[in-house]
Amino acid sequence: MTQEKFGEKDFQTIIGNLLRYGVWISLSVAFIGGIVYLMHHGSDIEDYSVFKENDRNIFEVFANVYNGVIHGSGESIIFFGVILLFLTPVFRVLLSLFSFLLEKDYLYVTITAIVIGIIILSISFGFSH
Repeated sequence: MTQEKFGEKDFQTIIGNLLRYGVWISLSVAFIGGIVYLMHHGSDIEDYSVFKENDRNIFEVFANVYNGVIHGSGESIIFFGVILLFLTPVFRVLLSLFSFLLEKDYLYVTITAIVIGIIILSISFGFSH
């Protein structure tokens, strides 16, 4: 019996499953957060005449979401689902980078590294004013 090499088709299957299950998991988390939020705040009346600015850096946001999820805050669970939804294509790019490194396709490694750099810069500058 010969052992098959881990090939491009296998990576495409893994990437497809990552995207599919990542979206389903993030939507499920956000849906559960919505149910929790409505259970606690379903009858609240929101005052839209006052604008609440939430200008914080990304580390504060992640710390607040983490603490909120630990304490069962519906709003934080919804936001965690949105973060998971955002991270799904980011993980796809990282997995693609790993795939291109294994294939020794250095042109696509460079292009993927540039995309990762753009993602990191946009996240960094988007949250820190």
